[in-house]
Amino acid sequence: MGGFLDYVPGTSLLHRLNPLTKMLAAVFLCAACFVSAKLLFMLGILVVSLVLAYSAGLFRRALRMVTALIKFSMLLFLVQVLVIRDGRTLFSILPGLTITDEGVMFSLLFVLRMIAATLPLAIMLSVTQVSDLSGMLVEKLRVPYKYVFALTTSMRFIPIFTAEASDIMAAQTSRGVDFDTRNIFRKIRLILPLCVPLLISSVERIDRGAISAELRGFSLRVRGSSYKSYHMQWIDWGALILAVALVALAALL
Repeated sequence: MGGFLDYVPGTSLLHRLNPLTKMLAAVFLCAACFVSAKLLFMLGILVVSLVLAYSAGLFRRALRMVTALIKFSMLLFLVQVLVIRDGRTLFSILPGLTITDEGVMFSLLFVLRMIAATLPLAIMLSVTQVSDLSGMLVEKLRVPYKYVFALTTSMRFIPIFTAEASDIMAAQTSRGVDFDTRNIFRKIRLILPLCVPLLISSVERIDRGAISAELRGFSLRVRGSSYKSYHMQWIDWGALILAVALVALAALL
């Protein structure tokens, strides 16, 4: 899943939408997932997100993320199933440890909701340049630039740190460290020492970034400093209407 937040250039409909439209549409899709409690609706949102990813040339990347989320969700599903005791008992594993029908349905809904709500935001970040996202937040939503800069900088650092961690693991692997072990506890023990060089490199990178920002007049920037304007077109209003309609449909269901 490394690099999923990297911007993918393109000329698709999603790429041409206003950054504000993409952000609001993604938020509305996430809200629809939390408003509805229907499994079929969650699957529908997931299918819509995959279709949007396919139209933007991100289908393989979206599938990789869904696969990674499913693997992570297995643990959450197991915990939820074992904790919830309401409903009719389906079968008992141990004395006092039962699995109920309501526990299975709630856990399945929880997992699908997490996957369906995460994917639209990830797709939005993949088809929106960070500079456009920051410019939109400052110009349209009037968010102070310092807060926007902190947010976008942290987003830029995610793929950088992922790449650095991969390089360090590759170097350690060439020295005989077995990162491919299936023992989760041993793997955690091998990964923890990597935090020290990553922490040192991140502090150095942040320091260099702060000096560079000050040299470029960071403290003098105001809302009107951006050279780009973000105007809403008819296609943006149409996308927002469809997103709001999905939220209304979720509430009706």
